[in-house]
Amino acid sequence: METAFTKLVGVEHPIVQTGMGWVAGPRLVSGAANAGALGILASATMTMEQLRAAVHEVKSRTDAPFGVNLRADAGDAAERAQLIIDEGVRVASFALAPSKELIARLKDAGVVVIPSIGARRHAEKVAAWGADAVIVQGGEGGGHTGDVATTVLLPQVVDAVDIPVVAAGGFSDGRGLVAALGYGAAGIAMGTRFLLTSDSTVPDAVKAEYLKATVKDVTVTTAVDGLPHRMLRSELVASLERAGRAKALAKAVRHAAGFKKLSGLTWAEMVRDGLAMKHGKDLSWSQVLLAANTPMLLKASMVEGRTDLGVMASGQVAGVIEDLPSCAELVTRVMAEAYAVLERLNGLTPPQLLPLPPHPLGTLPPPG
Repeated sequence: METAFTKLVGVEHPIVQTGMGWVAGPRLVSGAANAGALGILASATMTMEQLRAAVHEVKSRTDAPFGVNLRADAGDAAERAQLIIDEGVRVASFALAPSKELIARLKDAGVVVIPSIGARRHAEKVAAWGADAVIVQGGEGGGHTGDVATTVLLPQVVDAVDIPVVAAGGFSDGRGLVAALGYGAAGIAMGTRFLLTSDSTVPDAVKAEYLKATVKDVTVTTAVDGLPHRMLRSELVASLERAGRAKALAKAVRHAAGFKKLSGLTWAEMVRDGLAMKHGKDLSWSQVLLAANTPMLLKASMVEGRTDLGVMASGQVAGVIEDLPSCAELVTRVMAEAYAVLERLNGLTPPQLLPLPPHPLGTLPPPG
């Protein structure tokens, strides 16, 4: 299935596996890439050395195009962008809008730049700066999210920009792909659906928590880091919501120290990144400190399997996922479903069109 997105990045199918921290490692990314989708490597939880090693591992597992997700507000964003250029990575994706200068630098080197956005105005901004495409995440999506549904946000963005738009938030099957194409998107991006595959390194006990979840078991909370964060309901989430501000901040300090050790950053570098985050998201200092909760709480579950000590970022779509296919099986299934839906739609006979009633704002153009 060829779309503006597949032609842009050189993949077979209009499907993206998103760059989920602690989840989107070399095995998952190469599995998605070999299945004909665009796999995106999550780099925010990696040191520079770990990122380079991960890129090399993906390249050893696949010859297909793949991407790397970067934090635009990180102090070493420029160095990581240079690594992507040096290693010949096809796509750079961003969770926050990269600067106009960084976009230009990557594009000049032949890298496709695809920021993720959650509002029409953000899409317009990065498109004006030269972004090659955007991933639009509606409120159904997992992790940090907004409050506008994909079905409302997506057509707004499609109408506002003239670059390929990839829809994210609430997608898991071929019906969703056809629906996104109907809204004008050039593809779909899926996080939770790829997390729940046999190629994902997330521990089995954690995957079991996702599989048993219903739609009502997915919640949005600000208790983890002060920002709206969609995740599975758990006793830990409830306890964080019950905790007082002082207790939450004390825990965040401990987690900041843990992330410092894990990431190899100095305190000065962490403060620098905190300043960038504070400016980019207009956060208070307490929210910046609370943000240290996120990587460590996610690591506890996604790496260590401690569902009692970690949080499980999740899209609402977790409530309708029931199995753990391989990436190849998943992508094959999604595309087969999409073609079946398109075939059924193509077989519909247009009904006899009826005259439109008078419109209160004046004459409407004829249908079609």
